[in-house]
Amino acid sequence: MPEPLIFDLSSPGRKGVSMPDSDVPHTELPQEFVREILPLPEVSEIDVVRHFVRLSQLNYSIDTGFYPLGSCTMKYNPKVNEDAARLAGFAFSHPLQDQELSQGNLALMYEVQEWLKEIGGFSGVSLQPAAGAHGELTGLLIIAAYHRDRGDHKRKVILVPDSAHGTNPASAIMAGLQLIELPSDDRGNIDLDKLREICDETIAGVMLTNPNTLGLFEEHVQEVAKQVHECGGLIYGDGANMNPLLGIVRPGDLGFDVLHYNLHKTFSTPHGGGGPGSGPVGVLEHLVDFLPGPVVDVVDPGDEQLPPLFGLVTPEKSIGRVKAFHGHYGMIVRAYTYMRMLGKSGMRAVADHAVLSANYLRVKLGDTYHIPFDRICMHEFVAEGRWSDAKDIHALDISKRLMDFGFHPPTNYFPLIVHEALMIEPTETESIETLDAFVEAMLKIAEEAKSNPELLRTAPHTTPFGRLDEVKAARELVLCCRPEVIQKA
Repeated sequence: MPEPLIFDLSSPGRKGVSMPDSDVPHTELPQEFVREILPLPEVSEIDVVRHFVRLSQLNYSIDTGFYPLGSCTMKYNPKVNEDAARLAGFAFSHPLQDQELSQGNLALMYEVQEWLKEIGGFSGVSLQPAAGAHGELTGLLIIAAYHRDRGDHKRKVILVPDSAHGTNPASAIMAGLQLIELPSDDRGNIDLDKLREICDETIAGVMLTNPNTLGLFEEHVQEVAKQVHECGGLIYGDGANMNPLLGIVRPGDLGFDVLHYNLHKTFSTPHGGGGPGSGPVGVLEHLVDFLPGPVVDVVDPGDEQLPPLFGLVTPEKSIGRVKAFHGHYGMIVRAYTYMRMLGKSGMRAVADHAVLSANYLRVKLGDTYHIPFDRICMHEFVAEGRWSDAKDIHALDISKRLMDFGFHPPTNYFPLIVHEALMIEPTETESIETLDAFVEAMLKIAEEAKSNPELLRTAPHTTPFGRLDEVKAARELVLCCRPEVIQKA
């Protein structure tokens, strides 16, 4: 029997709280504040509590199960990060209060800037961008400003690999640049011959994700950087896949001029649900003056009696603000806690175990699922969700059936260069037992695809709702649970 909606529990006069008698005169609300067409339920406190707890139990989350969501790094978020972000000195500070009263906040931001500089091999960092895609746009605006400052106005073209995140071309267009797509070679790298053919005096730069969305380290990354730099362009790094590089390689040392980090992925702050995110940008020395400002710096080094004084400064040729105030501060606190708890060796261990987990799954599934670029991967790999002897089965069917086994589906149909793509990223936080259970489920589904395909095509069967028409849901939005009641009212 389905649980009743909270509207169905409504009874006239029922309420969840008793207010004391008013000791001031009653005043009628202005009519513009009164919504007659809003039939709110009249329910008790326990009805409200049970309603929302039931809804919360329908949710799938990283705290309840495995999220092999490729390209998203859905790792477990340590609860100490949340505790730190809720400390009163952080949670209740205000960006407009005097800098003298914000020295702890500024010191934390400065530390995060310095650590991100060291982790990435950069000379400067801005914490302002509010998400990964926002960091992309910021990095491209920096590149465009750099070329304009040098009087190099011909450079309007950005090269984007065909395996790039979908936000890359969108960010390039928003930055006022033109786009040329770079094909991949048969090992999943950028096609160097095509790159050499295209590079000329119009190239502003290339957007390079490394490891790329196939989960592969760009084998020719230094040659790509050399080629683009020789023709006068810059290398933008999409740092969404930074997780497997921590403590192993620094993008700045590989030739990247600018790169964004996803604090809400690599540094284990909450990810999913629409945000908030954080996408700081790091740059090499020749781009430091173009960073969005203000950034935090030491404005007085102090002495034996006084600690250093931190302040907000704007770089000389800054592209300006890209975010109100100073970025998503709560996310910065969480990332600070994560890095502080792990330290240098701990962050290296993050990368080691992320790569180990992904390759473990790749090998375990490789005999059953076709892996088009089957070489050692980094943090994720891409398999095909199709078989020649199960022609009616697609990646979507596999993902829906996986929900019956209690797992969140992997990313589907991305990157676009792989047919029926299943993009799988286990992260470093999952145990060997969880990975083995996932493998067992995937192998069972592959068997069912041939012996009982209808089971996959009609999945999921054990979830609160069956298979939804996702196209219809996107085109015909229903934003409340009883639209017909609202309509009649």
